[in-house]
Amino acid sequence: MLTALMYVLVPMPCLFFGGGSTHFLTSRDGGGWIDAAKFLTGASAVGSIAIPAILKHANLIETGAMLIEFVSFFILVCTVMCFHRASLEDDW
Repeated sequence: MLTALMYVLVPMPCLFFGGGSTHFLTSRDGGGWIDAAKFLTGASAVGSIAIPAILKHANLIETGAMLIEFVSFFILVCTVMCFHRASLEDDW
């Protein structure tokens, strides 16, 4: 459930600070809120990987469960990248 919470938190900075767009993540323009959104996005993405690794290290989950979490994170990243690419194209 912790990783599910992290998956919910990953797009929130984009929705709140970026207006639902991912353009601010690749821009060099900054400010207090934009930098905070970039930090929160990165922290929640790293947490999505770190939580299963920590739980495996503490022997609370098995290796298979950790690998399933990593595969789900990979699918999430691919989905976000496809969304970002689609939002960059004006033909959509």
